[in-house]
Amino acid sequence: MPSTHPPIGPLVDAHAARRPERVVLEGRTVKLVPLDAEAHSDELFAAIEGHDHIWAYMGDGPFSTREAFQTSLAAKAKSEDPLFFAILDKASGHAVGYQTLMRIDVVNRVVEVGNIVYAPCLQRTIAATEAQYLLARHVFDDLGFRRYEWKCNDLNAPSKRAATRYGFAFEGVFRQHMIIKGRNRDTAWYSLLDSEWSVRRAVFERWLDPGNFDADGRQLAALETRRG
Repeated sequence: MPSTHPPIGPLVDAHAARRPERVVLEGRTVKLVPLDAEAHSDELFAAIEGHDHIWAYMGDGPFSTREAFQTSLAAKAKSEDPLFFAILDKASGHAVGYQTLMRIDVVNRVVEVGNIVYAPCLQRTIAATEAQYLLARHVFDDLGFRRYEWKCNDLNAPSKRAATRYGFAFEGVFRQHMIIKGRNRDTAWYSLLDSEWSVRRAVFERWLDPGNFDADGRQLAALETRRG
């Protein structure tokens, strides 16, 4: 006879994740530090000035003056959710971008990476990938989250490619999800789970190994080819 009991999900350990704090995460090429408007605004503004396309899919910007940018950064630095990290290039010591942990849900152990701003000098570099690796490793290994989300405007092709490259699984599009700067936003959703992280971490680490790059810093094997 068919079961009279409806299907239900498997039991999980229901302990909460640790709440993200303002910590320093250091890699070989990049360091993530708590965003500080006084320390980072001049370097960040210099790195992104004149590149207004960076703000096309962001909730704020572009900023016409250094003062306006610093005011915005000061508010961001005080925020607890999103929690902002400046991205420092270790070779120069300069701030070249920022990213956040946001929509922090410690009870369900779910958190999103977002508000990602990379200056042109950071884009498509080893440091750009390492910045994502460091934050993902912190989320899973240090804080104990079980789901890590990536969301972006469905028109933002570079962000969607990045999500796939970093190993996030596409889950669908939320239609008419938001209104950003007076325009409709359909949002593409991606996720990476704790059960997938050990394999993904190994892929990141093999790609980031110095032996995967020639003397000019060119990759010998792409991140996508190092899966499994």
